[in-house]
Amino acid sequence: MRTLLITGPGGSGRTTLAAATARAAANAGTRTILLGADRTDTLGAALGVPTGAAPVRVTEHLTAWRPDATESFRTDLTAFQKRASSALELLGAARLDAEELTPLPGAEELALLRALRDAALSETHDLLVVDLPPTPQALALLALPEELRRYLRRLLPAERQAARALRPVLGRLAGVPMPSEWLYDTAGRWDTELAAVEAVLADRDTSVRLVAEPGPAGADAVRAAGLALALRGLRPDLLVANRVLPESVEDGWPAGPVAQQRKTLDEWQGAYDVRHVPHLGHDPRGDDDLAALAVPGADTTGSAVEWPVTDEATADGGRVLVWHLPLPGAIRDELDLVRRGDELVVTVGQFRRIVPLPSALRRCTVAGAALREGELRVRFAPDPDLWPQGR
Repeated sequence: MRTLLITGPGGSGRTTLAAATARAAANAGTRTILLGADRTDTLGAALGVPTGAAPVRVTEHLTAWRPDATESFRTDLTAFQKRASSALELLGAARLDAEELTPLPGAEELALLRALRDAALSETHDLLVVDLPPTPQALALLALPEELRRYLRRLLPAERQAARALRPVLGRLAGVPMPSEWLYDTAGRWDTELAAVEAVLADRDTSVRLVAEPGPAGADAVRAAGLALALRGLRPDLLVANRVLPESVEDGWPAGPVAQQRKTLDEWQGAYDVRHVPHLGHDPRGDDDLAALAVPGADTTGSAVEWPVTDEATADGGRVLVWHLPLPGAIRDELDLVRRGDELVVTVGQFRRIVPLPSALRRCTVAGAALREGELRVRFAPDPDLWPQGR
């Protein structure tokens, strides 16, 4: 299945364009499911059909779904309490009833990720279009599976499960209760689910698409989004410039906004594959308006970008391994690198990612780094104590 993730600044019209993109694909005969994330039914308002927790059939080939974070949170926490009943009783804790549970921060993101995984694995559709939250929340959402899996590996290392038979003995020797088997089983199940989401996001048939209205605010948002996506090894398949005004002032549009849009579009054209969606003169609502929007098709290539490692010669005749990390728009003064064991902490402005080192680089020491033409190049020198002799 092809997956298209659509995001953009708040108010850029991303939900409308997601609905129009899904509708156009469905009208062409592609079995399409449209997944929304908003609490309010902005997706249903664009489609002209209410959407909710249960998938609803909009047309013959189009299904829309807006998962219910509240119900998902209640189900998960109720199951957790059941599994942890012995520990809760030991602590004298009282269970929470499902009726009194309200979602905590992050529950909506987890519900959307689970729905994304389920929809992507479905065999009843050929295309999944996801109306992601506004760009800052969307970027955090895309980072969530990788970060949570890292936390799980640090807090509950899988290799400790090998000592299951010794756990009661170790508990008596240490004088404290040892983690129960259900805890490791739960962590393993979560890791499997998160890995499935990561696989969808990294799949070559998954694309990320940016939507923005050309102008100063849109330009700033696209610049930040492009850098944050690059830090995650992603590049937008397209940048959709929404609500583009006609070039001719005879059409009644003020010359100032038209000139401002033209300047932004010229800047974008050199960095992205830009597609224009003209302004309709009103807010699109319903099937006829969606059909009038000239949205680009969903049949595009994936957004993943390779981070290659090359073997290069130094000026003194030595050899170094260079890790190439494309970071378009990065500023040298806002860039920070820290190595922690077998990981590299990369900070670019307000964005940060902790990246596992490729296996070859784990036996090297960092020899320097440089930012050139939008690419971060980190040099590694083989560590004689770790690298086999003669290599």
